[in-house]
Amino acid sequence: MRENHLYANINKCIFGAEEFPFLGCILGKDGVRADPEKVCAIAQWPVPDSQKDLRKWLGLANYLHKYCANYAEMTRPLTNILKKDAVWSWTSEAQQAFDAIKNSLQSAPILALPDEDRPFSVVCDASDFAIGCALLQVDAEGRERVVSFQSRQLKAAEKNYPVHDKELLAMKYALVKFRVHLLGQKPFVIYPDHASLRTATSSPHLSQRMARWLSFFAEYNFTVEYKLGKQNVLADALSRRPDYELAHQAYLESPLYELIRGEYADDDDLAGLEEALRAPNKAVELTARQRSRLHRYSVVEGLLYYQVDGGDEPRIVVPNDEDLRHRGLYEAHDTPLSGHLGREKTYTSVARNFWWPHMYKWVRKYVQTCETCQCVKPAPSAPAPLMSLPVPADCWRSVSMEFIFELPADARGHTGILVFVCRLSKMVRLAAVRKSVAAPQAAQLFVDNVFRHHGLPEAFVRDSDPRFVSHFWQHLFRLLGTRLDMSTADHSQTDGETEQVNRVLEDVLRSVCAAEPSKWSTLLPQVAVALNNAVHSSTGFTPFYVNGLRHPRTPLTLPPASNLGGGEDNAEDQGASKA
Repeated sequence: MRENHLYANINKCIFGAEEFPFLGCILGKDGVRADPEKVCAIAQWPVPDSQKDLRKWLGLANYLHKYCANYAEMTRPLTNILKKDAVWSWTSEAQQAFDAIKNSLQSAPILALPDEDRPFSVVCDASDFAIGCALLQVDAEGRERVVSFQSRQLKAAEKNYPVHDKELLAMKYALVKFRVHLLGQKPFVIYPDHASLRTATSSPHLSQRMARWLSFFAEYNFTVEYKLGKQNVLADALSRRPDYELAHQAYLESPLYELIRGEYADDDDLAGLEEALRAPNKAVELTARQRSRLHRYSVVEGLLYYQVDGGDEPRIVVPNDEDLRHRGLYEAHDTPLSGHLGREKTYTSVARNFWWPHMYKWVRKYVQTCETCQCVKPAPSAPAPLMSLPVPADCWRSVSMEFIFELPADARGHTGILVFVCRLSKMVRLAAVRKSVAAPQAAQLFVDNVFRHHGLPEAFVRDSDPRFVSHFWQHLFRLLGTRLDMSTADHSQTDGETEQVNRVLEDVLRSVCAAEPSKWSTLLPQVAVALNNAVHSSTGFTPFYVNGLRHPRTPLTLPPASNLGGGEDNAEDQGASKA
């Protein structure tokens, strides 16, 4: 120091110490921890008796928030009573949050000091009320340690985001908070607990908000790897607390409904219709076209419904918001449960529950501009003429079946699919198989996928595959009295139905597995749902409906929560009535 003309006050120097205080924290050879004096002041603070007193305590606690994994979520009950016009009321929930923050800071971990020569990783998560993230780094001893925690509560508008966008917002928040460590760094990994974020950057249909965020993400060199929630314990801790979870009966509701309710106010036409339905004297302010159709509209639980025809079920009206409509079309076309099916099937899927003007044109444009469909689907060609079989009188009375092979090998060595089709309802059952599959395995798959659900068919329509022509199959069919409808060996005249299903199935698999072709077998259940939930041209109904006279519930078609039942009280009443 003397040689370089540096001066220091000896009274302010500490030499040979394992740790020392610095800017409200304690720095040591193991990392950085909260100053015990400040933690003690927070822990010994009495219960606040006013908003002013609570603000003082929160101001001190906020200084140490980087040591708490879920600070924003923990403080939510306290910040709620600090809002403008809020009446001061110290509830049990507020006391629980007050104690939880104290306990969290008293047991806060020692944070690692960042080493810019080692790669970082980030975990992030979102709940209904908060987002959080943590910066991690593996130390010299191979231990993964936390460098910093960050979290904040969601704004009012952000609470209306769908789950996917909340998780993406948490990722963006993490990159902003840890920018000084991550920007320009060597590649790093982000671990969300939402699987769809792995392919968020490759989605062919982006909202304006997502497009802005992806432009921001492009500044960073990272990859996204998914961990299940129960494996990604740290991420879940960032935005949830187990002791805040209430034991109750859970009802699923699509986030679309809350988004739709929130957008009605910004749509002048729909806002006027809602007002006219609540106050009939306001109808004079509507256009002549709106007045002539006013009787077709209704409002239920904040949702506007429109009845297209007198005998149809009312459908939810979607406001004039491009992002919102594209989100609905994405669910009806792009997800594995939708299967990238064509224009007509996509339209009937959306129109089953939703309505907006010129919806068919929206669907047509959306499907025509789908990048995945254009890349993986072959150009349409005229099918060869086929001789039809008699129409069965009942579902699963006659079953056609055929193999598809030459698929990419999956992790279990499967390279083919055994396809079963009900010839009346057109419902399909799919089973992954190896190339070496023989008659005994095919018979077992038939029992597992068809017989145990629908019983034994009276007739099988099949190609002359050796697996079907084998003595085992013929012995089984004769023993059970099953009639065999043999197909032509070179041209499956009588089994064109299964061949058509196979063509559609291959198109769907190419679409949903474009990024990872070898994982096709894991998506077979979703693909089967997509095929069975699409309206078939020969019946005018979905296979699900023909087979069971009802439509399945999917994320797109979940009813509003108010229509899902009466909750615990109703469950108890029903149990009592059964007793």
